[in-house]
Amino acid sequence: MPFTLFIAFRYLITKRKGLFTMITTVIGVTGVAIGVAALLTTLSVMNGFQSDIQKKIVGAQAHLSIYARMNPDREKHLRESIEEEEEIIATSPFVLGQGIVTFGERSSGIVLKGIDPRQEFTVNDLSTKLTAGEWADLKPASKNGAKPVPGIVLGEELAKSLGAWIGDEVILISPQSLATPMGMIPAMKRFNVVGTLHTGYYEYDSAAGYAEIEPVASFFNTPGGLSGLQAKIADLDHADAVAKSLQGRLGWDYTVRSFTEMNRTLFAALKLEKAVMFIILGLIILVASFNIASNLVLMGTEKLRDIGLLKAMGATPGQIRNIFLWIGTLIGSFGVFLGIGLGLILCWVIERYPIVELPPDIYYLSRVPVEVKAMDVLGVVVCGLTLAILATLYPAYKTSTVDPIEAIHYG
Repeated sequence: MPFTLFIAFRYLITKRKGLFTMITTVIGVTGVAIGVAALLTTLSVMNGFQSDIQKKIVGAQAHLSIYARMNPDREKHLRESIEEEEEIIATSPFVLGQGIVTFGERSSGIVLKGIDPRQEFTVNDLSTKLTAGEWADLKPASKNGAKPVPGIVLGEELAKSLGAWIGDEVILISPQSLATPMGMIPAMKRFNVVGTLHTGYYEYDSAAGYAEIEPVASFFNTPGGLSGLQAKIADLDHADAVAKSLQGRLGWDYTVRSFTEMNRTLFAALKLEKAVMFIILGLIILVASFNIASNLVLMGTEKLRDIGLLKAMGATPGQIRNIFLWIGTLIGSFGVFLGIGLGLILCWVIERYPIVELPPDIYYLSRVPVEVKAMDVLGVVVCGLTLAILATLYPAYKTSTVDPIEAIHYG
């Protein structure tokens, strides 16, 4: 054990003459521990919310979406390019359009997606999201010999706002107009509600509708009968890289977007919020570090004679400085690792027990989600230790400049 570290240990474990110095040490350790625990717990809760949102988004849409004005040649080129990407494990065609859905006297905006259920469910988890009805009922069904009415699955919140239920017929109105002898009128089409869907993500549940490809493509008059293809990749974390690679291979007249790009604003807001919370809660650790600094100043005054004797026996200013740097580092380290333990316990308690209950109708969650990440733990440890060490620099420097004769005489 180095000489300076041995002396630092002795100063910390020996009985103090001044009770106030001991109190400030306890305050310093406690302050750092509380700050570290608060920071780790907050980051873990925010990770939990972010992971939960990402899981719901990925469950409702594919990892990649490729948009293009389709025709047989372009579709062939697109599929060949997709096959060259080894990480893409499944694809599905889709048609996408926006319109207005009405039922009775109520109406709402809708994003209508035409899908092939046999392929759609290979790129997302929509097959498990129905709260009522069956996907198989999307096939058009005729009533009393009339023209078959295509089926539609509505987001649960959208169905509630319309007051529509299974078996009801809703009318979709397209922003595209049709030329008639009476002038231009909006395109309209009847759909039969065959199911409701709950993804857990309000933006989807309040505005999404799903039907088969053919009636949707016909309704929106989609060129080539498709808006593009969706793809699922083996590793979700590589979504952006695969999208960039595929975009370069396809060219400018195709648009390739990953799920993170399509939800860029949301993920950017979550990332910014996490960074801001890290800074704000880091200030708690900074304040606690000042308590460590004040404790070292008091300890330097208390150990003034000892410092003088050490210098008289040959200790250099650098060794004296290192002694107090070790003391500050040991106090800070104890506080940091005590805080990490406390934070992990808090995360476990919050996740296991319903201490904080959330209204399910607003958050789609009944408990606060928690996800502890190793990089966050490491970041908190580094932040806490760095602030603690920085707080000891000035007191350690001032103590090392003490004149040994005056220290022995007045200590």
